[in-house]
Amino acid sequence: MSRLVIVSNRVPAPRERGAAAGGLAVALREALAGREALWFGWSGSNHAPSYQPRQTRAGRVTFATIDLPQADFVGYYRGFSNGMLWPLLHHRMGLAEFRREDLAAYRRVNEGFAAALLPLLRPGDVVWVHDYHLIPLGAGLRRRGFGGRIGFFLHVPFPPRVIFEALPQGEDLLADFGAYDVLGVQTEEDAENLNEALARRGLPARAASFPIGIEPDTFAAEARAAAAGPDGARLRESLGQRALILGVDRLDYTKGLPQRFRGFAQLLRRFPEHRNRVTFLQVAPVSRGDVAQYRTLRRELDELAGRINGEHAEFDWVPLRYLTQTVPRTTLAGFQRIAGIGLVTPLRDGMNLVAKEFVAAQDPANPGALVLSRFAGAAQAMEGAILVNPHDPDEIAEALHIALTLPEAERRVRWERMWQAVRRNTAGSWARSFIAALDVAAARAA
Repeated sequence: MSRLVIVSNRVPAPRERGAAAGGLAVALREALAGREALWFGWSGSNHAPSYQPRQTRAGRVTFATIDLPQADFVGYYRGFSNGMLWPLLHHRMGLAEFRREDLAAYRRVNEGFAAALLPLLRPGDVVWVHDYHLIPLGAGLRRRGFGGRIGFFLHVPFPPRVIFEALPQGEDLLADFGAYDVLGVQTEEDAENLNEALARRGLPARAASFPIGIEPDTFAAEARAAAAGPDGARLRESLGQRALILGVDRLDYTKGLPQRFRGFAQLLRRFPEHRNRVTFLQVAPVSRGDVAQYRTLRRELDELAGRINGEHAEFDWVPLRYLTQTVPRTTLAGFQRIAGIGLVTPLRDGMNLVAKEFVAAQDPANPGALVLSRFAGAAQAMEGAILVNPHDPDEIAEALHIALTLPEAERRVRWERMWQAVRRNTAGSWARSFIAALDVAAARAA
């Protein structure tokens, strides 16, 4: 079996590599199990003057990390990656800020990644590059003579061509996609958008949909255990007999949090029978708190939460609980099992694994209902979810009312459909299918 080389912006820290890990580490756990692998990326430090990798080994996996110079970090990460590409790819051009010096830093860091990674590669390695931070990396490896298989997976959406064309020097970025043997995206729509953009430039249409999943049985077991633990007991006691609506997101403008808060407020206004019978808990850990748009979003949410509670709270009931601190993943799994409604309403999302985690966490004998944005990639497979347009707070309110009043039998039918979908597309099947596509591409090229 050839060695698998994972390349991502961040490499998980040692404490994140175990069973409690989240994000990409969980998604790739099965792909890394039982095979030799190298995981390469940024260490999280931005004080080093050079791109010299440091290596540690855990089992059959070698973790190689590089530091970034501070000046490069600011332009590459805060500037072009998250100030320009993140809003562009999420259809939010009004929030995008382009600076040529940021683009130069983005390309400089990708060249640094390529130069530092190349000496670590062996003949026969399969290289799998992840996400928008590292689009030019494959081209950097090709220019340095690497002829092995390279795949790229975009975890976020890819917008329609008319939006992508607003990116200055965007054609150069499209040309970088040409270095990869396989291009993976979350949904068929994303694949169509990327392939159309590539075709306009005369490049091969290599993008295909590989919907990412979770480890559903493992997550279900974690949820059962956590719900029965002390934090689960505390939450249940605090709720009394009230139903729990739960939202779990990073504090990000793509997640539709202001619209979600307004939708909950509309539920209380338009359907007063739910007053004092439901509690909405929104967990939204702060991310990118040094960026102006995120500070503005946090102020808006603080004000909305205060206004909603001020208007609707009673002496023994606070309708909206809003947390911006990080809550451990296992604790959240227990909260998702306790919740009667999962409220997942991003304005645009590549997939959104929280929706799948909510389904996996539920008690099959008495499952809750999922209210889901139609603009999340997960919506394509979640036939049992109540789909909403997240831009309409009244539609969110109506969906919440439906979810709160669904008969148990219908909830079970809806949950079973979603559970089967979650079990069909797991983290393991996602990784296997992508690596298999790379194998096919290599065979065709031979």
